[in-house]
Amino acid sequence: MDRWILWVLGGLAAFVFFWGKIISEIKLLRADWRAWGKRMWKEWGEPFLIAALIAMTIRTFIFGPYKIPTGSMIPTLLVGDRIFVDKITYRFRQPNRGEIIVFKYPGDEKKDFIKRLVAMSGDSVEIRDGEALVNGKPLTELVDPKVPKKYYYNRNDWSYGREGQKFVVPPDSFFVLGDNSAQSSDSRNWGFVSKRHLIGRAVLIWWPLKRIGFSN
Repeated sequence: MDRWILWVLGGLAAFVFFWGKIISEIKLLRADWRAWGKRMWKEWGEPFLIAALIAMTIRTFIFGPYKIPTGSMIPTLLVGDRIFVDKITYRFRQPNRGEIIVFKYPGDEKKDFIKRLVAMSGDSVEIRDGEALVNGKPLTELVDPKVPKKYYYNRNDWSYGREGQKFVVPPDSFFVLGDNSAQSSDSRNWGFVSKRHLIGRAVLIWWPLKRIGFSN
């Protein structure tokens, strides 16, 4: 059966079911529209407004949904994945190396980017033979064991991460890389992420259903 027919039948069924209630509300509206308006505000408008404010607060300051638009984090995050981002943890602690972070793109603060945090302020960084070396040690030795090992490419035509290049992350900044290093525009290209641009950390893939799970 066509979907629109199901919608029409459902609407008609709801109309019949609530017919008595509809007639009653029309009578009350005609008798005293001010009293009817106040009651409707108390029963529907006020709770809806409170719920909307709570939802906006949670989305803005605590927990926000994001959609992955590009393949820069493949295979960890795929194009079209929908994730939840924890926006409150970093208010109480510093980010950890290896975490997947969301931040405002330094080149355009209206855009949000997502990458893996490799190094923090004061860290020395070198990309050698596919490994990110932080303070002379492979990144894999400095992060949670659950974080998968990635191959990072040198880009000699970009500012950072050239073959044989070592550099230090400046104060209040982060160096980030995409897991899909060959197809990622990241700190190798446009530089460091300022601490003030940090939004939060990716914690959970919630859509599609077959991909539900924690992001590492």
